[in-house]
Amino acid sequence: MSVVRLMREIRFSIDRDWAGAAHGEEGFSGAHPVSNSWGGWPSAVGIAPYLTLRAYVDGPPDPVTGYLVNIRLIDVLLREKAIPLAAQRLREFGVKATGERLVQGLWSAVAPHAPEPARLLALKLGTTPHVHFEVERGAPEMVRLTQSFEFSAAHRLHVDRLSDEENRRVFGKCNNPRGHGHNYQVEVSVVGRPDATSGCVLPLPLLERIVKERVIDRLDHTHLNLDTKEFATLNPSVENIAITVWKMLADQVSPAKLDCVRVWETPKTYAEYRGE
Repeated sequence: MSVVRLMREIRFSIDRDWAGAAHGEEGFSGAHPVSNSWGGWPSAVGIAPYLTLRAYVDGPPDPVTGYLVNIRLIDVLLREKAIPLAAQRLREFGVKATGERLVQGLWSAVAPHAPEPARLLALKLGTTPHVHFEVERGAPEMVRLTQSFEFSAAHRLHVDRLSDEENRRVFGKCNNPRGHGHNYQVEVSVVGRPDATSGCVLPLPLLERIVKERVIDRLDHTHLNLDTKEFATLNPSVENIAITVWKMLADQVSPAKLDCVRVWETPKTYAEYRGE
């Protein structure tokens, strides 16, 4: 039996009108018909939070239609169960609402109603384009927090024990003796149980400070081969950069656990590392 994994994303904003609708002050479904779901529905009225929610489902495709599930059913499920709950939580808790608690609440509201034969595998909530919270089937009490960072650096791909000719053959232009540069994007994911008091796996300002001090401040605007001890003898391929960033952070994010480091070298290339 073939099993596939399908992802569907909804995008939505929550302003005061929608928060009121979630509390029954007006008809939630009928008052605001679906319009531009590509740009985000409900759309923002004034200045309002803009969120994304990805549902991952898995299961066998139907042998006749080829569908695992009609994605319109996922849209309806998320709009009827997730958006009102998100609006309610934001109205009740305001800036004290945490992504960890919200995504766990969304899981509890959505998971029992996944359209058969699909099974809900994970929910991923994006509170900004650079911050995501995710829960997965099997351990919904755990939340994965992912934050994106960026640093700019030059490097040269070169291995001393290879001849100059071999280096040029293997690395091509990336073996340029003067090096070349990238704007690296680094995604750091930590996982854990949200703290009972704060509601956080790891406070976001703390994660940001750790990554800034341990990684960004040490690598940003450097020539990796010449200016850093980490790559003085280690070829700074994107694979080695991902492993090195992991080592810089692995013992620094307690009480959470480092789950994944993903380094984008270009918009078309990334390497990720999840430890031994």
